[in-house]
Amino acid sequence: MASIEFVTLEVADPTAASRFYTTAFGSDIWVRLQASAAPTTGFRGFTLSLIVSQPATVNGLMGAALDAGATPLKPAAKSLWGYGGVVQAPDGTIWTVASSGKKDTGPATRQIDEIVLQLGVADVAASKRFYVDRGFAVTKSYGRRYVEFATSSSPVKLSLYKGCR
Repeated sequence: MASIEFVTLEVADPTAASRFYTTAFGSDIWVRLQASAAPTTGFRGFTLSLIVSQPATVNGLMGAALDAGATPLKPAAKSLWGYGGVVQAPDGTIWTVASSGKKDTGPATRQIDEIVLQLGVADVAASKRFYVDRGFAVTKSYGRRYVEFATSSSPVKLSLYKGCR
């Protein structure tokens, strides 16, 4: 089975980005940084999601990200699927911090249960075939809207969603 060990982000200032990720999320083990030749802004065709156990942890990580210089895009709030919010890191990367739980079950932690790389694609079915042909096994599929792949030995999960034109 294929796996993803880390995500490489191109950033204008790798030192500043490393400081942000360490301060905001507690670690940059699963994120590698490299200097970009040109600055990037706005949506890059992907988002990264941190999945945590409860709303208090969402609030703590989002607060730490904002304190470290992130821009709020969507405040943390309850939704049909759970609780979460969205921030944009100073390097332009969009991060969702979410929990399927809507109620706290204990004190806030900084424990991240899953990291999900979500790729926005124009054709989910064709992109799904591409990744399946390279050894990724499908764990969830919602027609032509969303696909999630199994990456049991990997700290990073891969998913595709219909999001680009």
